[in-house]
Amino acid sequence: MQIWLNLLVVVQMLSAMVMIGLVLVQHGKGADMGASFGSGASGSLFGATGSANFLSRSTAVCAGVFFVATLGLAFLSNGGGREDAGGSVLDRAAPAAVAASGAASAAASAPAPAASSAPAIPTQ
Repeated sequence: MQIWLNLLVVVQMLSAMVMIGLVLVQHGKGADMGASFGSGASGSLFGATGSANFLSRSTAVCAGVFFVATLGLAFLSNGGGREDAGGSVLDRAAPAAVAASGAASAAASAPAPAASSAPAIPTQ
């Protein structure tokens, strides 16, 4: 199970890095807006972008891989569908919280040790 978890973390990190790189390389939609006011290079202010190019399709694929890896990590961290995983995370955390609060209350109700006075310094 640990191998799958590590593999999903690596896939998620690689897809995130590739997606960041692809987004930074792409040409923005509003980059031609200034050209439409001055030189008339664009047909309209926010003209049609046309069909999706390779970069935008690659970004969509990386986003899909990222989300699938995220869902896989969430599934594996919640017990991976095991029957002994219990109901919810709160149900599994309750016994530990009760044990911790019981230890804290026992420590608080214990009598405090008597304060010992410092030894008297002999005078000559």
